Amino acid sequence: QVQLVESGGGLVQAGGSLRLSCTAVGKILDGYRMGWFRQAPGEQRELIARWTRDGTINYEESVRGRFTISRDSAKNMVYLQMNNLKPEDTAVYFCNRVDGPWWSWGQGTQVTVSS
Repeated sequence: QVQLVESGGGLVQAGGSLRLSCTAVGKILDGYRMGWFRQAPGEQRELIARWTRDGTINYEESVRGRFTISRDSAKNMVYLQMNNLKPEDTAVYFCNRVDGPWWSWGQGTQVTVSS
């Protein structure tokens, strides 16, 4: 059973930066297309960054140019660098595969951006 573990969230002022990390216990992430999702209070979970089948990266419009997804296969990690954060980025952030049935969701990591 795959256990996803997200970390790196916190409280930051608008304009600040955070780097989120994702790893998996019981699974080598290399070879899977991964993505970052977020869920704001009262909202549905949305996909905001992912690798596509042709190897490119797609970003949801509201984060494009501010967020960057990356991976370190040697460390079995996937990252989300978030710059110029805005209050509307406040949400719980999750990672999961995007190339097949989702693995069980991790706890996520809370990002709170104050104005």
